[in-house]
Formats: sequence, C-alpha cells, structure tokens
Amino acid sequence: MIKKCLVVIALIYTSLLNQAHADQSILLLGDSLSASYGMKAEQGWVSILNKKAESSSPAYTIVNASISGETTAGGLARLPKILAQNNVDHLLIELGGNDGLRGFPPNVIEKNLNQIVALAKTKNINVWIMDIRIPPNYGQRYNTMFSSVFSNVAEKNDITLVPFFMESIAIDSALMQNDGIHPNVEAQPKIAQIMHVEFTSLLAKGQ
Repeated sequence: MIKKCLVVIALIYTSLLNQAHADQSILLLGDSLSASYGMKAEQGWVSILNKKAESSSPAYTIVNASISGETTAGGLARLPKILAQNNVDHLLIELGGNDGLRGFPPNVIEKNLNQIVALAKTKNINVWIMDIRIPPNYGQRYNTMFSSVFSNVAEKNDITLVPFFMESIAIDSALMQNDGIHPNVEAQPKIAQIMHVEFTSLLAKGQ
C-alpha cells in the first residue's frame, strides 16, 4: 500500500513538474515587420527566435499570425478565426504602423486595438501591446497623437506596453532594407535577441 501511494505521489509530482515547464504559447498579431518581408520565412526573427525559445527558461513558442500590410482593422477582423484555430496563452499585438503610414485617424486605431484586447481577454488570454512608432515626417501633431495611442490602450486595459523592437534597428542603415522601413536579413537575429529578452522577462514576471 505504501509503495502504491509513493508511486501515485511520484506520478502527480511528475505531472505538476511537466505542467510547470510546459511551453507558453505566444500569438503574434503583427505586420510586415514580423512577417519576414523581403526574405524567406526561415530568415525572419520569429523563426530564429522559435528555435532559441525551445530551450529557454521559461520555454515558449510563438504562433506567428503576422502578414505584410496588416492594419489594426485587418487584425481585428482576422483574430476570431485565429483564436478558434490556436490555443494560446498570450497575445502580442504588433499593429498600427500601417495605419499610421496611411494617416488613419488615431482614435480609430485606438478603438480597433481596444477591441482586439477585449476579444483576447474574453478567451482569458494575457495581452501585451507593442509601442509602435512611425517616421517623423507625418507632422508633429499627428505623430504625437499616434504615439499616445499605444500607451492609452495599455493603460485603459491594464496591459503591458512592450518597447518597439525597431528603435535600435531603424537608426542603423546597415540593418535596413532600401525602403528605409523594413529591417533586412542582418537585422533579424538582433530583433530575435531583443524580443527574447522581452519575452523571457514578461513570462518570468507573469505579466
């Protein structure tokens, strides 16, 4: 009887240990910056990071739902189907850049992002939002209004605002494609490292 109890306890302990070390699944809802624009998919930062994340602590996997040209409205429209097809623990929203580049009203962008967050929360998914930036040539007034959108969404929904991974990349022309907007192949490992630090920190803190 004692031996049987010890076996049961061992099985329970093993099960709990496996759960504790189970991969956390992160859904990335983004645009061309995360969709390997101008290169093969395996060269993109998400693919690079997924290989590294398998053996990290805590371990995690990224489900990449990013497509080039995506807007906040497009992401909102696609999200229900994506969530129906994937079981995820976290959502990182990397959207808004294309809205800004097209001069969409900041209040509309903010509304779309709030709806994306709300939809994810109905599925008990933890949400993070990236602090997107656009080039300064859209005028100070628009840029100021645009920049405030992401902190507003984070504050309103009590979610974490993740620093824009392009901040240190975009200022180095050697890491950018000829269009001056998209990171090149050389930049991908650097972005992967930036995001690995962010993800491991967020997951370790339980944010």
